[in-house]
Amino acid sequence: MKKMKLKNVLKGSFVMVMAALVFGFVTSCSNDDDDDIPGTNKTHKVVFKAEASAGSNIEIAVYGIDGNPTTATSLSGTTWSSPEITTEAGAMSANVAVNAVGANASSTLKVQIWVDGELKKEGTSSGQYLSASASHTF
Repeated sequence: MKKMKLKNVLKGSFVMVMAALVFGFVTSCSNDDDDDIPGTNKTHKVVFKAEASAGSNIEIAVYGIDGNPTTATSLSGTTWSSPEITTEAGAMSANVAVNAVGANASSTLKVQIWVDGELKKEGTSSGQYLSASASHTF
């Protein structure tokens, strides 16, 4: 029963993190005066990754470009990687959030955003119930 309650709390906090990421993106795009910003008319190749410590289990990932999230559910194992996404020219941001259940209180979870083959952002979490996120602005 206690594990079920903690899982529900974890899922609730995950939804809150994703809502904050999407809201942050929407408010950052409210001004479209980006014609003079270098690189805004380029496309990018983006891959999102997650790695949890041994014995942990990645369960859900939400990732996307510019407020267009994709949810991957029913995941399992200690690693996960999204398919490569080619952004539209002028894309503004990439976001990822991943939940996992650790083997114990010292478990860790790391999420990464790779853009054009380079690691751009990384987020981490530790504990038994893990939730890590990262955001990158192009």
